[in-house]
Amino acid sequence: MDGFADALGRAGAWAGQNKYLGAIKNAFQNYMPATIAGAVGVLWCNVLVNNQTGLGKFWSGIMVLEVLNPIFSAMQFATIGCISIGICMLVGQEIAEANGEKGAYPAVLSFILLLMVTPTNFSIFYDTKKKAASYIAANRTGAIDAATKSFGKAVGSFSAIESSYIAATGLFTALLVGIIGLEIYNMFRKNDHLKIKMPEQVPPGVAKAFEVLIPTVLTCIVVGLVELVVQLLTGSELNALIFNSVQKPLQNIIGNNIVAVCVLYIIISLFWCVGIHGNNMVSGVKEPIFRPLLYANVTAFRKGEKIPYVFNLTMLQMFGEFGGSGVTIGLVIAILIFSKREDNRTIAGISLVPGLFNINETVTFGIPLVLNPILDIPFLLAPCVCLIVGYILINIGFCPKIVVEVPWTCPPVIFGFIATGGNIFGAISQLIVIAVSFLVYTPFLFIYERQQNKESAAAE
Repeated sequence: MDGFADALGRAGAWAGQNKYLGAIKNAFQNYMPATIAGAVGVLWCNVLVNNQTGLGKFWSGIMVLEVLNPIFSAMQFATIGCISIGICMLVGQEIAEANGEKGAYPAVLSFILLLMVTPTNFSIFYDTKKKAASYIAANRTGAIDAATKSFGKAVGSFSAIESSYIAATGLFTALLVGIIGLEIYNMFRKNDHLKIKMPEQVPPGVAKAFEVLIPTVLTCIVVGLVELVVQLLTGSELNALIFNSVQKPLQNIIGNNIVAVCVLYIIISLFWCVGIHGNNMVSGVKEPIFRPLLYANVTAFRKGEKIPYVFNLTMLQMFGEFGGSGVTIGLVIAILIFSKREDNRTIAGISLVPGLFNINETVTFGIPLVLNPILDIPFLLAPCVCLIVGYILINIGFCPKIVVEVPWTCPPVIFGFIATGGNIFGAISQLIVIAVSFLVYTPFLFIYERQQNKESAAAE
């Protein structure tokens, strides 16, 4: 047991000190207020003031507020709809700070580099078959060659940013650009031969700008060359290539894969079992995979389309993390109902209110669950069992798929109601998995307290 704990401890220390995983984790945490603001926009336009899918369908009076819908729609677009921009800038800033650079310029440079690999030039064609105008990214040479066979000659062009690639579709690219682009920039920045030295009389801000001028130009050239090579070899942009060859296949594999999700949560729980914050250890991997799945569902819900994914970040929180890691709310309830030991009941009583807001350090370290061979078994099992039950409830149509991002501190049941777009069966589904968690923990609680009583008797 000690050797296993030491191995997990070393792995946790490596993950905690890893510059790139830390940058990704911090970027998503820092962007969270914006995503919650976007979730408010989705709730307003789709759950409240909407006469097709929301409260307005049952109470027409609320539709007088429809005049405000453009505000909340814009809020959703500027936050969730532009998440790749925000995450790229924040990751770039984190990498720069880890490399010893201060100031906001690295975030700006990250945004510039992201735009360089995002479609911005479009050609307009006349589709002779549909007898209507159509458009296609002008720098997709292969695509244009194929398109012109049915479209004919280009009749115009325009510049724009392809919105899908600044939303969740471009998230993997945003992370790569923010990390690799800023590392390239840092390599040039550290080279004294590339710094333009200004006289001491020049203000520090101006002198700093000239110092990073050549590194900025060289970084943009390198990223631009990579983009050009990708276009020449594939006929597509780097952003599209990464999405189609990495992000989308990964999402399709994991998006409905209960085994992969259970393995992930066993790893999270194992870290907790040795006293290491499991979610922090894997968030740098979990967020880039499951957050785009969430926003794909949010976008489909907003457009009234079929919801594509069962698993996403909020779904995992709803079924695998309610009450805190290990879904320990079931243990707290079991102790309050069955325990005859005053020490356990005191800890459970203190833990109940924080547990309702998904904070469970009190019970995790108070009982404790850390290095507890008896209670660690349900601590590992409960999240997986609850996720499997949630997976079944969604697939049989009892619980709607999750379509709204909810703050992780939102209490269970309310969480389920909001996450499913205001559906009562989402709330009922969380009540069901709370009962499941209770059933998983209860027999192990009896075994654990029996052992505690024996140890207490032996000590006397």
